[in-house]
Amino acid sequence: MTVMSQKVKMPEQVPNVRNQNFEEVTMGYTTEMAMQEAARCLNCKHKPCVKGCPVCVKIPDFISNVAKGDFMAAYEIITSTNTLPAICGRVCPQENQCESKCVRAIKGEAVAIGRLERFVADWYMKNCSKTPEKPVLNGKKVAVIGSGPSSLVCAGDLAKEGYAITIFEALHTAGGVLVYGIPEFRLPKSIVKKEIDKLTAMGVKIMTNMVIGKVLSIDEMMNRMGFDAVFIGTGAGLPSFMGISGEALSGVYSANEYLTRINLMKAYMPNYDTPLRKSNAVAVIGGGNVAMDAARCAKRMGAEKVYIIYRRSEKEMPARLEEIHHAKEEGIEFHLLCNPIKILGDGNGQVCGMEYVKMKLDEPDISGRRRAVPIENSNSTIDVDTVIMAIGTSANPLLYNITKGLKANAKGCLIVNEQTNQTSKRGVYAGGDAVTGAATVILAMGAGKKAAKAIDNYLKNRDEKENASKDF
Repeated sequence: MTVMSQKVKMPEQVPNVRNQNFEEVTMGYTTEMAMQEAARCLNCKHKPCVKGCPVCVKIPDFISNVAKGDFMAAYEIITSTNTLPAICGRVCPQENQCESKCVRAIKGEAVAIGRLERFVADWYMKNCSKTPEKPVLNGKKVAVIGSGPSSLVCAGDLAKEGYAITIFEALHTAGGVLVYGIPEFRLPKSIVKKEIDKLTAMGVKIMTNMVIGKVLSIDEMMNRMGFDAVFIGTGAGLPSFMGISGEALSGVYSANEYLTRINLMKAYMPNYDTPLRKSNAVAVIGGGNVAMDAARCAKRMGAEKVYIIYRRSEKEMPARLEEIHHAKEEGIEFHLLCNPIKILGDGNGQVCGMEYVKMKLDEPDISGRRRAVPIENSNSTIDVDTVIMAIGTSANPLLYNITKGLKANAKGCLIVNEQTNQTSKRGVYAGGDAVTGAATVILAMGAGKKAAKAIDNYLKNRDEKENASKDF
């Protein structure tokens, strides 16, 4: 088998076909493709790719088994540290993590680690029907607030150790950002459901429509309901706006609301009556993955023109290169170095346009990116009937506002011990976007894994101290 310097290309839908449907864009490797790509791995002695993985997947080990055709062994290696491989293989920014450390990238392209992880997970789902065994319970209960990636990983790791886990989810469906935020064409919801079903098969209970902070408090969970520890993985679902004129007009959405209506509430399906504006021209403000998701959804929902409005250049865009590439292929127009200053109304409360100013890049700001500053007398307008704000989110303050002893920083993110992810409240841990602000799925998973280990240590040490006290 010839070893190539470039990755084996992933089959995809044709751009002008896929931008009219919500089916998955990338189709995945065939067996032959996966084995050919796996053969590119050098199986380096120092395994630098593993150091780039937030959950420390044994990457060369699983890839060597793919190369041999032993996909079951590959799956078992991946899932020894990664609870959600089918999800990670699709949405993790491997190019900035494991693949950025790949020695193959010195001369050519990195090994397609994410694509191989996806292949293995999909192979397992298709060919295996083994139900996870329920671990023997150890008599301890842990509550998990939220059901996004950090919560699912924390719940899964603790369930394996024998803890009785109950997940409390505010929405009517479990999955957090995986179901309300990431579109079907990037992450099919059937895959998320299968991953969650594995947890429930292990005995994890999921209670939906439970807004913790309203229905129940953390103190009630621990004092009245008898939970020995609590993990907070509520994400960062509070949208940000620019504070410019016209944001209250009909036709202005936060990206969270827009994507939730499409993804969780199924506005893209004809048999659902979820209300969503029928747009002809859409401006999406922002340059991250959420902005790309919103723009690509708007195109699929029938908009003739969809614009990305971003105040810096493409080089500074935080979105994945793959997402930017796909958006361009699908006909999304990029207006770079532009910043909105006013949303225009038609006199009847409806959006009819947007005024923006052109920008130039100056010295780097605190984030390390070059600061964008306006150019005088460069104002322009654009005709749009919908504006979607995708400029970031923050943690909802509901929980820490009513919970005594739970501290947050100035940005509204929970303050935790970096080594254990324990909050300022004894027995309460947190991870994911609720701590870091909006970040990646895999970083949230890493935090959930760290917190699960810390909770396990905390409860075991507590028991040991109580037993020692009784013996005395």
